Amino acid sequence: MIDKTEMKDQKPYNPKGGRPPKKIKLDSQLMVRLTQAERFLIASKAKEAGMKPSVWFRHAAKKAKVVARLKPEDAGLLRMLAGMANNLNQMTHLAHVDGLLSYQRKCRELLSEIDDVLKKLTSDDR
Repeated sequence: MIDKTEMKDQKPYNPKGGRPPKKIKLDSQLMVRLTQAERFLIASKAKEAGMKPSVWFRHAAKKAKVVARLKPEDAGLLRMLAGMANNLNQMTHLAHVDGLLSYQRKCRELLSEIDDVLKKLTSDDR
């Protein structure tokens, strides 16, 4: 007769034999269309990492950081920023022509506004 303490150390008996079942089943598929260049890039990176392309793709998907596209209000902020940069460039040119002190206050105010717009664009709640 077999002692129960001995059975704890053994793997469960499989009457059919063969490979034991996996703990995590990969039973879902996702079809992705790639260009030849993208496929080659993935295959070469997977080879460098010593993985199959499917395994590399799963790991890359888990670690990827996706940044949302610009919202319409963000695009408006970028246009505003471009306009401010243009104004700053014009003021810099005038400061060289007329003298720096007359445009110093205007430049500081504009730089402060540009800083505010950049803070809005780089905030984490996008």
